[in-house]
Amino acid sequence: MTAEPRVHSATTSPGDITRRELYFFNLYRCLEAAVYAGLTFSPYAGEWVKVAHPLLGQITAIAYLIITVGLLLGTDRLRRRLTEGISAALFIDILAASLILVALAGHSIVPMMALVNVGIAALLLPHRAYMFAGIASLGVLAPYAYARLTDAAAEVPNAETAAIVVAYFVVAALLRYLGGHMRATEDLAAQRGVDLLNLEQINDLIIQRMKTGVLLVDAANRVLRINESAWHLIGNPSPSQRELGTIAAELSRRLYHWRHSGKTDQTAVALAADVPEVIPRFTRLAPNDDTNVLIFLDDTSLLSRRAEELTLSSLGRLSASIAHEIRNPLAAIRYSAQLLAESKLNAEDKRLVDIINNHCTRANDVVENILQLSRRERSRPESIDLNAWVLAFVEDYKQSNDLGGDHLRAVTQNRTIEAMVDPQHLQQVVWNLVQNALRYGRQPNQPARVSVVARLAAEKGPPLIEIIDRGPGIPPKVAAQIFEPFYTTHEYGTGLGLYLAKQMSEASQASLEYVPVAGGGACFRITLTPAGSLLASRIAAQPG
Repeated sequence: MTAEPRVHSATTSPGDITRRELYFFNLYRCLEAAVYAGLTFSPYAGEWVKVAHPLLGQITAIAYLIITVGLLLGTDRLRRRLTEGISAALFIDILAASLILVALAGHSIVPMMALVNVGIAALLLPHRAYMFAGIASLGVLAPYAYARLTDAAAEVPNAETAAIVVAYFVVAALLRYLGGHMRATEDLAAQRGVDLLNLEQINDLIIQRMKTGVLLVDAANRVLRINESAWHLIGNPSPSQRELGTIAAELSRRLYHWRHSGKTDQTAVALAADVPEVIPRFTRLAPNDDTNVLIFLDDTSLLSRRAEELTLSSLGRLSASIAHEIRNPLAAIRYSAQLLAESKLNAEDKRLVDIINNHCTRANDVVENILQLSRRERSRPESIDLNAWVLAFVEDYKQSNDLGGDHLRAVTQNRTIEAMVDPQHLQQVVWNLVQNALRYGRQPNQPARVSVVARLAAEKGPPLIEIIDRGPGIPPKVAAQIFEPFYTTHEYGTGLGLYLAKQMSEASQASLEYVPVAGGGACFRITLTPAGSLLASRIAAQPG
């Protein structure tokens, strides 16, 4: 069963709003055309409207009606070229209104109806609002100008006509402002919707990646939502199974008990075979509402690991404090042993002095490792060329240590390999691993042969550093515990070297693992972060 994506309610996009506005605008045009046809064709219109040119009015009304029906049917096509389409359609509206005014001898209902056309056009195209008002004003005044040209005694525009012209500009200005404000509000709402959607997706991703199992169960005991951890912790049931009683009977029983008694069973339980034990916790989405219940499954292995980490952290601080107190008396013992060794001693006493020095050295190594663990500095990764770094490391190690008959070599590639890592941490980790390989990675009575290899895991895989020896290898039971603190199989080992190496690797966003070598030997592999990927992730994480 995998978590289903949340279903988001559909929101109205600006394109949908524009189409709806255009549709009703064109529908209003059809209404205008019908009114014009009624005024010019109806036998009863002559009782209250003076039809001066019936034929002109009828032809105009029929042509305008055909055009408006075409505009209504072609709303989607008109939306593709919004500015040109609305401008051309409004010009047709004003032309039809002017001709109807001529046919009706200047009836006032026509310019009043055109006022709506101007307002809607200004609302849809705010940047052309005043142009539309000017065109409409010319359309209203044109019949009077035509009448004066054909008849000198014709009436001139009166106060009502002047008021209509002023109204065109006032309505255009008002709806121009409202249109701009409306679009700003739409843009803000759309941006808020995107932000909310992104936030919801981030929340879903966080819940899916949580180590704690999370289930949402309704009143009918059906699982509505489940994250990946919970899916694994209840045994990876089929996605078609939604009944909690079927996929996790014990969890269903505890939920029933909690619903009716309000008490939670805190004992750990395994909800399926071969899965970790969990401790279920229940909570309501709303107080006093059992409709939906959130169930949290706390993995006891994670809790134990966290407790172990806290214990190790506390133990590290305590050990560091003790180590500081041990160093002074340890130095005094070692100094006294050195002075005693300079005296004339028999063979038995010299052997005892050697034992004191050896154990002082071992104790001092333990103290140094503990202090190194407690004062480990924060990682400061930088981009390095692994080929050059490995060559320099091997050369430096050879100069600083007498290898005797042992062999240490660097293996590099004929291509650039870049990685992001703290060079100081990497130096300590590889130094420790090489020392272990030279000390333990040898066949009996044979020199050690150790290689420090720089390579890529695959063609586009992460960069690797491998420390490989040709010794007897590490038994599987021992290999499973070698990175645990204070675990050692050597008489004089501290059990902290590999633990420190792993901790330093992880601090540089790398990983350290043991890999058996076919044919005998051991390989400690450090998987590093590619230089480009870490840099890109850091840039993406920066604000703004």
